[in-house]
Amino acid sequence: MFVYEKKLQYPVKIKNTNPKLAAIIITQYGGPDGELGASLRYLSQRYSMPYPELKALLTDIGTEELGHLEMIGTIVHQLTRNLTEEQIKTAGFDTYFVDRTTGVYPTSASGFPWSAASMAVKGDLIADLTEDLAADAAMAEV
Repeated sequence: MFVYEKKLQYPVKIKNTNPKLAAIIITQYGGPDGELGASLRYLSQRYSMPYPELKALLTDIGTEELGHLEMIGTIVHQLTRNLTEEQIKTAGFDTYFVDRTTGVYPTSASGFPWSAASMAVKGDLIADLTEDLAADAAMAEV
């Protein structure tokens, strides 16, 4: 199983709120190629991996992605806590706040909620690793 150390790998200490930035960063949390999808993609693909060493690697990567999810969630929360109603409206973050307030919800920057349909787990070594590369490359561009 996993061992969870109850602290972030890299401390996140954001003093100023910034809903416009949070509205963009949220896609790294729950967008189609964000950390939630990445963690589940790797942790699901490991079952059909025919090589034990690579199965272990996919498990390690999936677990690492969960740590990234925690850091991104912390960033979004710190960027949005204590916002005024005017800041929320000005940033265009008001539709998110109607349902979520300061809760961190897996969604893309466009507001589309995360869905397992945005990730591929085919059980085919080449297809799965290609999916992983494509998703990671897409997030590198953000």
